[in-house]
Amino acid sequence: MMLTRLHAATALLWWSALAPHLDAQTAPPQAPPIAGFQDGFFIQTSNGDNRLLFGLVAQTDARFSIGDTLGATNTLALRKLRPTLSGRVGRYFDFKVMPDFGNGTVVVMDAYLDARFSPAFRIRAGKDKTPVGYELLQGDAFLLFPERALASSLVPNRDIGVAAQGDLVGGKLFYSGGVFNGVPDGSSSTTDVDTRRSKDLAGRVVMQPFRTAQTPVGPLNGLGFQVGGSRGRQNGAVPTFRTSSGQAYFSYAGGVVADGMRTRVTPAVFYFYGPLGAFAEYMFSRQRVANGTVQSALGNQAWEVTGSFVLTGEAASDRGVRPAENFDPSARAWGALQVLGRITELRVDGDAFALGLAAPGASRSARSWTLALNWYPTPYVKYYVTFERTVFDGDPTGPRPAENLLLARAQLGF
Repeated sequence: MMLTRLHAATALLWWSALAPHLDAQTAPPQAPPIAGFQDGFFIQTSNGDNRLLFGLVAQTDARFSIGDTLGATNTLALRKLRPTLSGRVGRYFDFKVMPDFGNGTVVVMDAYLDARFSPAFRIRAGKDKTPVGYELLQGDAFLLFPERALASSLVPNRDIGVAAQGDLVGGKLFYSGGVFNGVPDGSSSTTDVDTRRSKDLAGRVVMQPFRTAQTPVGPLNGLGFQVGGSRGRQNGAVPTFRTSSGQAYFSYAGGVVADGMRTRVTPAVFYFYGPLGAFAEYMFSRQRVANGTVQSALGNQAWEVTGSFVLTGEAASDRGVRPAENFDPSARAWGALQVLGRITELRVDGDAFALGLAAPGASRSARSWTLALNWYPTPYVKYYVTFERTVFDGDPTGPRPAENLLLARAQLGF
């Protein structure tokens, strides 16, 4: 009996030692990871559940003022340098981390994590663009002009928050909305910490009623509408409004602070069909401000209209232009060429001046006309040449002379 038990124990020990090796021999080998380039360099597991994508936006600018422009500096500048890590882990979780080393500073621009429950519902937590303005939400690598319109100065940029978003009705309706720390108009969170108890509610809805995946697409496929807005209590910092050259044309007087409710509303319409692209946007931002005993709810307004046409015939879109043939002089291929125009205006509430809340020398309004030519040698390389004229208070010969700016940019973006 004792010998039988000893044999059984010995057999069990041998099996325990041998089993892992047998399993390793019989288990199917794992497929190797996949690597390549698809709008960025990527590496992923064979089933796609885990993926890492490396992207980059690098921009070198040349800005030259023509004439006597107040506060403008002729310069060559590294406008943006943004390496990006994005991807997916565990199939249902997406992430993005994007710092910026441009302009001689280091700032975390984006850092968020998405949990995808379905195409109609996902939760984003972290730092990202606040879902309000149409033009401001366009990707930095896909901007039609080197700098955004004056009108975008009235909507928030990047902020910390938690938002729900998703596509409904077969992609014809997109929504995004959530809770954010809250930042002044035209600015981004810099400290990434909020010392105030109050928060902003912000969101937008994008409707494309004629959108379809069928081909050929109809002339209304690229027609869409957006409504964005935010509301919350803001205390402390107030915005300063600047032109594309960085000239500050409006700022509040010393001692003026935000002191109460802020409401933003911005409807927009956009249209893309073949080589034609256009959009228009209106912004309204009302903020209660105070300077000692002087208080007022100021309502600032802005608008813009932008149009573009691809001379070489490629399709225009809000994600740039993909040349039919990439730049190759030996094959007489030159990429894509696009012409553009924009007009935009921002007007500050007259009570800011009547009540002494504006800084001395501030302008009540600014209006810009912009003409541009964009060359796309490849989908990831872009050259801008832009002329912009900005007139203040409707008087080009007034105390603040008109600003004439020539701006060129070389960009690598993927």
